[in-house]
This record gives sequence, structure tokens and C-alpha cells, in this order.
Amino acid sequence: MRLSGRVASGLGRAHVFMAQSHYQDQFKTILGAGAWPGTLNVDLEGDDLSSYLELRVHAGLEDGEVASEVDALRIAGFEREGRSFGGATAFAAEISVDGENWVACAILIPDLTRHTQTAEVISSAFLRESLPCQDGDDVILRLA
Repeated sequence: MRLSGRVASGLGRAHVFMAQSHYQDQFKTILGAGAWPGTLNVDLEGDDLSSYLELRVHAGLEDGEVASEVDALRIAGFEREGRSFGGATAFAAEISVDGENWVACAILIPDLTRHTQTAEVISSAFLRESLPCQDGDDVILRLA
């Protein structure tokens, strides 16, 4: 599965969740290393949005049919000091700005998210520098 979208700014709150050691331990099994403490938001439209919504079906967040085989990797939630940190579903992927140079990543779909048209991408690299990219740039995601 391939998705194309446009880099967008987020709310700037992902680092609070991404920095949690419970999540980081699980990200290592997906990325081979800990994740950068933040996400890269990629806004999707048209057929790309339809494909992303299929990933949300795989994650159990939407009703519908799934037409493609993808590996959905479960990220377990936890509680710490009376605060609940929800689970998520991850899909191993690669991301590129030019279709030639790829960086390992994963599309992360939290169980509780307001993003229904935006893919949240995690990587062990700081993607805005390693790709490089900025808001408004087009990127390509391909699921591994």
C-alpha cells in the first residue's frame, strides 16, 4: 500500500506520549530503535485518504471492509501515576520526499485520536531533518 500526502503541523503534544518508556520499548520492536519523541503529520485526500481509512479499519477504529493485507502491530496502553496512556496500532512503513531515498518509519494510529484525515508518522529519525521536509511538502509512504 502506498499513500501520498502533505506534511502539516500538529498540536505539538505527541512528545508527551512518545517520550514514555513503555511506548519506546514497544517502538523498538517496530523500528529497530527508539522513536524520535514526536510525530510527523501527513494530511491525506482522495484515494490516499480512502487507503488510510482502511488502515483505521485494520486498527478497529472504523467499520468497513479491508481489501489489502497489512501487518497491524499492537501498541499496548498503560497507566502511570493515575494517568491513562492509551494503546495504538502501528504499521511498519518507509517515507520519502522524492521516491528514491527512503527512511524507515511507521504509521501510528492511536486508539484515541482526533486525526481521521491525518497519518501520524513515527521514526527513529527526526523526519523534518532527515528527509528533509517542512509543512506543505509532499511525501510518499509505503507500507512494508
